[in-house]
Formats: sequence, C-alpha cells, structure tokens
Amino acid sequence: MPFRFIHTADLHLDSPLRSLAMRNGDLAELVGDATRQALIAIVDLCIDEQVDALIIAGDLYDGDQTSMKTARFLASEMQRLHEADIATFIIRGNHDAMSRITHELILPPSVTKYSGRAEAINLSRGDLAISVHGLSFANTHAPESLLGKYHRPTPDCVNIGIMHTSLAGAAGHDLYAPCKASDLHGWGFDYWALGHVHVRSQHTGERMVIMPGMPQGRDINEAGEKTVTLVTVNDDRSLTIEERATSVAQFERIPVDLSSATTWREAAELIEQSIGAARDGTRSPHLVGRLRLTGATPLSWQLRRDHDLLLAETEQRAEGLGKTWIEKIEIATTAPTGTPVGGASADPVLELGELIRSDIIHQHGVREAVRDLVKDLRDDLPPDARGFSGDDEAAFEALVDHLLTEGSEDMLARLKPEASEIN
Repeated sequence: MPFRFIHTADLHLDSPLRSLAMRNGDLAELVGDATRQALIAIVDLCIDEQVDALIIAGDLYDGDQTSMKTARFLASEMQRLHEADIATFIIRGNHDAMSRITHELILPPSVTKYSGRAEAINLSRGDLAISVHGLSFANTHAPESLLGKYHRPTPDCVNIGIMHTSLAGAAGHDLYAPCKASDLHGWGFDYWALGHVHVRSQHTGERMVIMPGMPQGRDINEAGEKTVTLVTVNDDRSLTIEERATSVAQFERIPVDLSSATTWREAAELIEQSIGAARDGTRSPHLVGRLRLTGATPLSWQLRRDHDLLLAETEQRAEGLGKTWIEKIEIATTAPTGTPVGGASADPVLELGELIRSDIIHQHGVREAVRDLVKDLRDDLPPDARGFSGDDEAAFEALVDHLLTEGSEDMLARLKPEASEIN
C-alpha cells in the first residue's frame, strides 16, 4: 500500500503587506489574506488526495508573530487534517524561531512539532515502514550546517528528512544551516523535504532532494505560479513526484511593447491584449500584474504625464477580464529619435531633454546630489526597509542611474503643454 504525503514550506502566515504601491484596498485585502487561503488550499488538497501526511519544512509563521487569530486559524486547519486521519510534521525555520506562539500553541495529537534536537518518528503504511526525521531551529540564526545532528537512516525504512536550509546559498536569502546538496544525497535518506528558499528546485542525484518553494507569493519579487509537492512512496519504495498548484493570487511581470502605438486608444488596446495573454496563461484564480511599458512612441511623455489616467484606464480594462489586478505600471518608453513630440520643428522641451540626457545627468555634481538624497532617505528608514538601495555598491549605483534617467523623463513629461484632448 503506497504512502503519500504533501511537502510544503515557507507559508509565512499573515505576512504583512510589503508593497507600498498596493494602494487599492480590495487588492490589499486579497493579498493580505492569500497566505491563509493557500493553507486552506493545501489542507483541501491533502483531504481530496487522501494523503497520509503533510510535511511543513519551516517558516509557517512570519517573524515575531503574536496574533492569536493566526493561532486559532492554524489550529482549526490542523484539526481538519486530524479529523481526516492525516498526520502533520512541522519543523521551525528561522522565522518560526522568532514567533512566540510557535512554542505555546496547542495543536491536535496528530501534529508532530520537532524540537531543537533531532528526532525520528516511525510509522507504517501497509508493508511500508516510514521514518520521518526532523530538527527545528532553536534560534533565529543557524550559521553552521545542521546535517551532522540528524540521525542516520533507520534500517529497513523509507527515510524522509525535513530540513530548513539555504543549501549553498540563494539570491535574496541569507545563509541558514548551509550545506551541499551532494551531502544530503550522501546521507542516505530517500527523500529530503527542504524549506527556506522561496523558489522551487529539485537537486538531482542518487536521492530525492526537493525545495518546494513557497505556496503563495506575497509581492512582485515572488512572481509566478506557486505549488506544493505531492510525493507517493510506492510499494517497491520508488518515489513519484508531482507538483500541485496552490497560489490564490499569482504575481506576474507583464511586458508591453508600445512601439506601434500612436494614439492613446491604441496604447490602451495593446496594454489590454498583453494583460489578456497573461491572464490566459495564469492557472491561479487571481492575477496580480505589474506592467512595464517599453518602445519608442510619440505618446511617451503623455503616458508619463498622465500616469494616473493611464492607471485608471488599465485597471478598468483589467477588471473586465475578471479576477485581474494591476499592482503597478512602470513606464520605460522613449520618444522616437528625431521626432518633435509636440509637433513643432524646434521643440524647446525636446531640446532640453537631449541636453539632460547627453550632458546634465552625467555631471559629477548632479550625480552626487542624487546619491546623497538616496543615502539620507535610506539611513532614515528602519533596517528592514533599506533593501531598495541594493545589496552592494554596484546595485546602489544602478539605482542612482535609474533615478537620474527616469526622473529626468518624468520631469520633461510635466513640462509638455497639456493636450487639448486624449485620443
């Protein structure tokens, strides 16, 4: 008789909204509740698939979580699994180690919460003997590998290990319990259920080592469809791996080329077509899109100047597609080279634009002034809000370049005379 389980991690329940651009109240409500809805979807999947267990490989919570509403919600979902005779195995990750309710919450007896000391739980399914190994973060930081603390494989069992680790490192993630995938393969467990890195990956080798990614993105930097991993341990001890979608709201970057647009209506229609194509390719119930408009078009300055009108028009068209939201519009269009945007043979604003691009923004004093402004703003913010300035000097300088270029274009757009009408 096969043994089947769902493997997930990094739910970050009730994670606070991280995008200041999300000013649409209905959208903020959708995203704010998405992590809960993802857990509900996972529990529904466990029950529908009649699995034997759910494995949560860390970061069930999001930091110093003190909300008893979160605790009650989690307890009710674990109770649903308990009543369906589905076991749950949970380890604490770095975020869970900060949570007060991690240690205090009482869950049904079918839930195993591993401590900071390695433990193996043995169970059986028909003729299959299963050993589930786990080890929780005792503190918020784990600078050394935890692999050596795990028990060796239990003889004559299918061994499943649960670990919260950054492996050898991943972009956007600090090092936590670092180790090599090759070391995990060599430990002898049949399956490693990992957590911490929010992007799904499967590390090939003698054994099965899977990072499932998070089941629900929280902002545009966690874009794409999110899933959990459904694992079947067959009677011959072979493993079958499947991905199952769980994200309620799917973030996507949507590029729109406006090179062919000469009127406002044409631009709006091209934008709607691009959103529609993204909607058609989205399996999650809701699409949350960030548009990036590119291309050389005579509408470039008008799009920048009337950004609020463009956003309103785009949101209305997205609403007509159903369960489609616009999180932000980035405008990176340019005016056609040599074309007087205002129609005059000698446009002073156009000439000023050429001067700014070719000379002014490259002057040392101008660049230093912008750099100082960014540094002052960054230093005034709390540490966890300073990420916008990049992780190194190169990223910071790239931000300054972006601000100089985009700021200049926005300023020029507002210098153009108001159009008598929008086509």
